[in-house]
Amino acid sequence: MIASVSEMGRSASSLKRSAERSRRRKADPYRSALSMLTFYLNRAGRNLPAGQRRTLQRAKGELRKQFGRD
Repeated sequence: MIASVSEMGRSASSLKRSAERSRRRKADPYRSALSMLTFYLNRAGRNLPAGQRRTLQRAKGELRKQFGRD
């Protein structure tokens, strides 16, 4: 469980950093980061292991916290 908590935080931080640095985004950084995560989850589909899917779903909540949207 601890590994997935730190992994979740790293994923959210990485997405946040990427969204904030991007010059090509049309929406605000929060929306952009959430879109990237959702796109990845949808593309991975059923091939994504349940544990990794859970971690990435939790990363959505962590993104909200990091952007102050909770």
